[in-house]
Amino acid sequence: MVADPARGYFPNHKVRLLTGGETFFSLLVQLIGRAQESIHLQVYIYEADETGQLVADALIAAAKRGVNVHVLVDGYGSQRLKKGFTSQFAKHGVHFRVFEPLFKSKHFYIGRRMHQKLLVVDARYAAVTGANIGDRYNDKPGRPAWLDFALCVEGDVTQKLCELCWAMWKNFRRVRGMPKQCKPSAITIEFGYEDNCAVRMRRNDWVRRKSDITRTYREIFRDAREQVILLSSYFLPGTTVRRDMSMAVKRGVKIQLIVCSRMDVPLVKDAERSMYEWLLRHGIEIYEYTGDMLHGKLTTCDDEWMTIGSFNVNDLSARVSIELNLDVRGKAFVRRTIRELTHLMETQCLRVSTNDFAAQNTLLNRLFRGVAFSVLRFIFFLGTFYMKQEKYDGS
Repeated sequence: MVADPARGYFPNHKVRLLTGGETFFSLLVQLIGRAQESIHLQVYIYEADETGQLVADALIAAAKRGVNVHVLVDGYGSQRLKKGFTSQFAKHGVHFRVFEPLFKSKHFYIGRRMHQKLLVVDARYAAVTGANIGDRYNDKPGRPAWLDFALCVEGDVTQKLCELCWAMWKNFRRVRGMPKQCKPSAITIEFGYEDNCAVRMRRNDWVRRKSDITRTYREIFRDAREQVILLSSYFLPGTTVRRDMSMAVKRGVKIQLIVCSRMDVPLVKDAERSMYEWLLRHGIEIYEYTGDMLHGKLTTCDDEWMTIGSFNVNDLSARVSIELNLDVRGKAFVRRTIRELTHLMETQCLRVSTNDFAAQNTLLNRLFRGVAFSVLRFIFFLGTFYMKQEKYDGS
């Protein structure tokens, strides 16, 4: 593989940006269905619902035709999974495991969440996303999916993603024969790629001393010349990110922020709105998505490059969780992404004006939102601690 040693990019990747819902899950099942040698699926939340069974059926069918299938889920995010559902994996030859914490006893875990969402097929194709496996992330009759995005990629970086999957599966113990296990197959899958771009893998994992995605965001706000569009769920940036955003605006960079108008956890939205006054005062445009729920994590920098994956701009992602993003460089591809985000802002979002927000930002609201923000920061501080769940069988 030939890489750019200065920035860590691998050139000449076929890439496609997908919205979530039926479009994403159709491609997911297609990739699984075409696999010939190996599949790695790693996800934070796996739900035992219709969509979860759809993906399970595809994985089981792949295992039955001789594909080596490994599924890794997070013990906290997927705690509602029961053996009645997961037993079908072992029964049909799918290797299934729950991500282990850093420390554990009979009653609790202390460690980090595996928040990344990743599919790697035959060490040649990969999909990196913010979407989990479940009906909430898929389109259902009368109930559209939560808004999310995914990047499907073919190229050398998928070998690195494959190696990461094996390392995660083995809990970062030395894996013999990894280069052979992650040798790309000769299979060709038409996934509707849109462009050829340079791509690099970015990780955050405090136990492994990785903070690549945090550095990506610092690079975005430090190097942007004209425009940054930031689409983020659970947007609660720390002091460093706010300072970088402020400095970018002072240089003349236009920052547009797309967030939810309502959330699955109302306390988080209240905490997020506690930052609106600061954002508006620093000239940052805020757009609230009016659909059911915004769950995506995607940021563009000028028309040069972008980052996409599982990383939320908050301390939980920055300091606690295992996160995975892909950075993409390619003007034509990024410009199409910007057009899509601009269309989203124009048609499915309401801009928060300074005057309207000031009118409803009463003293009581400010106090309540400030408390919500402090509570969330404290919860993030405790984010590595949770009660122990059942350990599932897997090999």
